[in-house]
Amino acid sequence: MRSDTGRHLAAAAALVVSAALTGCSADAAEATPSEPSRQAAAPAASAVGEPTPAPETSAEFLALAKKAMDAQKGWRFTVRGSENLVLQGRESGATYSARVHRTTGAPWALHSVGSSRSSKGVTESEEVYVVDGVGYVKEGAAAWRHGPLTDPGIAGKVEDPVAALDTFEEYGRAVSLTTSDRRVELRVRTVSAALPAVRGQGVVRKTLRELAPTLEQLRAAGVAAPESGITVERAEETLVLDSATYEVTSHTFRCVLRIPYGTGGIRYAQEVTERTAGPYEGAVVLPAGVR
Repeated sequence: MRSDTGRHLAAAAALVVSAALTGCSADAAEATPSEPSRQAAAPAASAVGEPTPAPETSAEFLALAKKAMDAQKGWRFTVRGSENLVLQGRESGATYSARVHRTTGAPWALHSVGSSRSSKGVTESEEVYVVDGVGYVKEGAAAWRHGPLTDPGIAGKVEDPVAALDTFEEYGRAVSLTTSDRRVELRVRTVSAALPAVRGQGVVRKTLRELAPTLEQLRAAGVAAPESGITVERAEETLVLDSATYEVTSHTFRCVLRIPYGTGGIRYAQEVTERTAGPYEGAVVLPAGVR
């Protein structure tokens, strides 16, 4: 998923301190379920004609999911997200939505078009391309900017459920597995704890990357926000596969943290869900003039 950004919504951080004086209410983001691709996936046969044993571990399911996603030329996704900060009972936040086209193969490419809306009613468009390993971002009326995907400011704008397969592989034994007739759910979560006690966990490191721009803006607004005082109330990432095809149907990231400030602190929450909308047969090409 994304890294080192406020989920396209980092502007919410600048609003929270003023919210203590003016007050505002956050919009609620509501994810719309999409129909999973139900292409028949016949069990693979071994060299001697016997069916391949059914997957049992998270690593086996992830391997099959990679194979299933790579079997298509590309995929369409929808994205819904929300981010909010609560200070002294007053809430400031934003919501985000986008449509994504993502090709497979090497090199892969991605194009997303979306918009964010702050709790004060300000809407800003956003467009993202990833072509040949370089990300291109345009926010509102600003000029295009670009950089490598190793740049957190660029990578943080890229919503890519396919990349979550690699992330879950990195989580290793921390991944829990639940299966049913229709779905396979892979989940990583942490218990509520002070940040220093859990910061080494993979999902918490991801949370800190997402929180970083918000902390930066809070500090610029005069909030000290030392990491040693932050509490992780919740950090959770879920990947859902279709149990028949092993294709990714959804990917969700959620986190709730308590940031020290005054006597009550600041509550920060974020939730983003990416859903598979179906295969994509087109190509992603960088438009002329974008650089």
